[in-house]
Amino acid sequence: MLVFKFGGASVKDAEGIANLAKIVSNYQGNKLLIVVSAMGKITNALEKLTKAYYNRDSDVDKIYESIKAYHYNILHELFNDGSAIFDDVANTFVEIDWMLEDEPQDSYDFIYDQLVSIGELLSTKIVNAYLNKTGIKSQWLDVRGYVHTDNTYREGIVDWVKTKQSIQQDIPAMLSKGIVVTQGFLGGTSENFTTTLGREGSDYTASIFASCLQADSVTAWKDVPGILNADPKLFQDTIKFDELSYTEAIEMTYYGASVIHPKTIKPLQNAGIPLCVKSFNAPEAVGTIIKDTDKRSFEKAIIIVKQNQVLLSISAKDYSFINENHLSDIYRLFAKNHIKVNVVQTSALSLSVCFDYTDDRFNPLLQELKQSYNTKYNSNLSLITLRHYEYPLLSSLTQGKNVLLEQLSRNTAQIVIEDFRTE
Repeated sequence: MLVFKFGGASVKDAEGIANLAKIVSNYQGNKLLIVVSAMGKITNALEKLTKAYYNRDSDVDKIYESIKAYHYNILHELFNDGSAIFDDVANTFVEIDWMLEDEPQDSYDFIYDQLVSIGELLSTKIVNAYLNKTGIKSQWLDVRGYVHTDNTYREGIVDWVKTKQSIQQDIPAMLSKGIVVTQGFLGGTSENFTTTLGREGSDYTASIFASCLQADSVTAWKDVPGILNADPKLFQDTIKFDELSYTEAIEMTYYGASVIHPKTIKPLQNAGIPLCVKSFNAPEAVGTIIKDTDKRSFEKAIIIVKQNQVLLSISAKDYSFINENHLSDIYRLFAKNHIKVNVVQTSALSLSVCFDYTDDRFNPLLQELKQSYNTKYNSNLSLITLRHYEYPLLSSLTQGKNVLLEQLSRNTAQIVIEDFRTE
């Protein structure tokens, strides 16, 4: 039994969906579950729509119409006008219509999940319809009835016991009848509201299904040939890894490597299921396999760059030492505002924390901290993490840059600098 995950880049247009069908056609003899993300940059567009709706901006209708036009243009390229998929897509958009008709009453995070989740519902319905049109028997599955989460909107925490029971109860019988197409990134609460699992969470969804179904493998189809030691958009002469250990992959995702969602590896490692990362542009090529291996040699350091960072320094108003009580209180506020710490450094009188900047989370955190602490911060920063680093490389990356924070351990170096650019 196989699990495939196709990201937004693989289904960004009609050509991409046709290519997906071509790849899937080579695996029709297998029990196959396909997890699909929203098309192209639609998640970004739906985030923009959510923010505009929540803030009651004047461009809500303009944003919404562009999202609809994008999907209908793809439909017209793939299907005849009389196809039932047009009505199915229209009915899915009605869910957005209903929300936009009313003034926003709920929290931003709740509204975000109800609106942004529509992207995956649309993409999977279109993909499923196209597979059946081309003679590949498939069935559409609403993931929200199988991946059960709590009410932590935008970062839903999976109820593994309930999720495993639901998946094992229904999915094997469905797979015996044909391919199953479902959504990544989404979950459902006990009150039947939609949650999301965190940005780029479709990889995690694939690993949830694979773990519960004891799949033979998971394949993530990407727009890169496999896992590289650095982002080819930022660095030249990158190399591809043929294989990585679960441990190294977890380290990479923890530090921000975007090719795999951070929560993906653990369920697969626990179940001993390999993860393959392959290119949807060259499906026959050997990608990268993540598995239980002792391979530890690295020809080049792994370089991970996270941009749009903020470095926040916190100190007690009475100039007392930063002690365990302060740390407990500060971390409580970070957890309350759903902010993940990327780097932390302490001194006698201050705590410096680097994390991803989002205004809807940073500003409430800052206001709460100011009630008890002095704060200062720098924004528009970059965090560079080097795994298996050497000092000449570290020096070259920091040369001429204003370094605001640096941490070195045996295998990992992290530096926070003013916004990183390569020549």
